[in-house]
Amino acid sequence: MAATTRSEVTVTLDGFAARPLGVVGPLDVSWQRRTADAAAVGRRVTAEVLSVDLEEGRVGLSMAATENPELWAFLKRLRAGRRLAGTVAAVESFGVFVSLDEGPDHPVYPGVGFITYPELSWRRLEEVSEVVEVGQRVCCEFLQFDTWNGEARLSLRATRPDPFLRFVEGTAVGRRLTGPVTKVLPFGVVVQVAEGVEGLVHLSELSAGPVGAPEDVVRVGEEITVVVTDVDHERRRLSLSLRAAT
Repeated sequence: MAATTRSEVTVTLDGFAARPLGVVGPLDVSWQRRTADAAAVGRRVTAEVLSVDLEEGRVGLSMAATENPELWAFLKRLRAGRRLAGTVAAVESFGVFVSLDEGPDHPVYPGVGFITYPELSWRRLEEVSEVVEVGQRVCCEFLQFDTWNGEARLSLRATRPDPFLRFVEGTAVGRRLTGPVTKVLPFGVVVQVAEGVEGLVHLSELSAGPVGAPEDVVRVGEEITVVVTDVDHERRRLSLSLRAAT
């Protein structure tokens, strides 16, 4: 161990005594011990390579990986798109932990699986309880191995049909749609045109005349008729116009 700071630990790798090439991030030092206990200057350590930056001459390392080899090996075997089943272990303000049926437990967190809020559902949620609750069985799609926290990032919505793609299959530019305004933004308003499908009416498309603010034309909850002006399949975006409909 060459040096420790609040942001990283630098390591002089065997065979590269000229300068410290190895860098361990704060959460990659240990998931169970304090940095001061796990990484003291002069102590020999074993770590797994996470990344290699040839331009900077730096090697990203994880000491936590060698502390939890069984978990690390399990996560490295997973491939994007694989279905994993488990039980919702905890619901937090930043996402949902899932205790997976296969693989080892996490040494720190309630579950090895983790779902961020956007990956819970295709539709906009007011409360997580609309989709999941603690103790519920779920089947999710594996997205990636989060080496930072030693987690399997999962998606629940990926296991269900995308309502946007299903809706726009029969939607062409020029089609008239009706729905409530769900959100007012500085640059326009969002309109729900189907279950789980929303589109944006840009400020310039709210009225034929100049508009100072969206609230001058519409309010949240108001039902309006709009015209489709663009369908972006790749970005899952639906552009709408109120002025074209009126």
